[in-house]
This record gives sequence, C-alpha cells and structure tokens, in this order.
Amino acid sequence: MKLDSKYWNNRYEQFDTGWDVGSITPPLEEYFSSFKMFNSQILVIGAGNGYEVEYLHNNNFLNVYYLDFSKKACSNFKNRVPSFPDQNILCKDFFNLKGKFDLIIEQTFFCAIKKNKRKLYVEKVYDLLKSKGKLVGLLFDREFEDDHPPFGATKELYANLFENHFSFKIFENCKNSLNSRKDHEIFIEFEKK
Repeated sequence: MKLDSKYWNNRYEQFDTGWDVGSITPPLEEYFSSFKMFNSQILVIGAGNGYEVEYLHNNNFLNVYYLDFSKKACSNFKNRVPSFPDQNILCKDFFNLKGKFDLIIEQTFFCAIKKNKRKLYVEKVYDLLKSKGKLVGLLFDREFEDDHPPFGATKELYANLFENHFSFKIFENCKNSLNSRKDHEIFIEFEKK
C-alpha cells in the first residue's frame, strides 16, 4: 500500500476519517491553555481538519503552521477557517519540509506513517525544531492491524526511537483522553537535546 497524497486525498473525499473526533482533543486543549508563548513558531503535522490549528489561531497564537499531505484536507481546512493565513497552510510532504519551529504538535500523524519511516520521522522532527524546541502531543500505546494505518506502537518502542535525540519532559499515560482512546494514549513533551 502506497501512503501517498493520492491515498490520503481519497480518504478525505470518501469521509473515511475515523481518527477525526471533530474537535481539539482534551489533552492538547489543556496543554495549550497553559502555554502562553504566543509568538512561538508552532507546526501541526498531519493536521487533517486542523482543529488544533484552529484552536491556536483563535487563541492569539501568531505563528501557527498547518501541514498536511492531502490537498483535500488543506482545502477543507481553508474553507472551514477562512481567516487563517494562506501562507501558513503547508500542503506538502512532511519529510520534504524545511524550516525551524519552537513547537511541533503530534496528533495521529506518527501512527499514519509506515513503520519503516519511524526513524526518519524522529530525525525530521529533530531537524525541524530549534534548539530546545519541543515535540508535544499524543501517541497511541497499543497495536493495530499492520497492513494499513493506524500503525500501533508501545511506550518501550517510543523510548528507544526518541531517547538519543530528545529529553523526555513528559512521557506518561494520558489522564484525560477521550473515552474511545482511554488507556491507549501517551502524552509527550520531548525537548530537543
């Protein structure tokens, strides 16, 4: 299975977006409510319908960037949030992105990429973050079917993947997950070493 932009466009066009909960998730909303660095360069990767981006935009964060591979997802987001600046909508492949950010937000993107790209993901996040920049968000702590997304993982696997590049500020079972994800999510705040 080729997980290219065509694949993800088809998923959005067919409304096959089971990961989409229709709003920002409680763990990220709680994190953002206490994050007051409004001028930070923030990148939301695999943003999809962009509820996290919309929340940050509506709460006076000035340098938020939306990134998704699917043109359909990008179009859906722009139509839903017309006040969001066009130049901050990045409709491209994460692995080809250039730039530097203070904060990268993870929400169901890691589980959407093939397992053989996981080390590349860690290296790319590291490369995109400024000194002491952070990767923040949610990772699944469970296994799924292996032949299609979402691709599962365990806390031990994440530790092995990230420990050489990041300090673990928060790496714990999520306490305020949605009921459908309860006991299957890890909240992370990883700081670039």
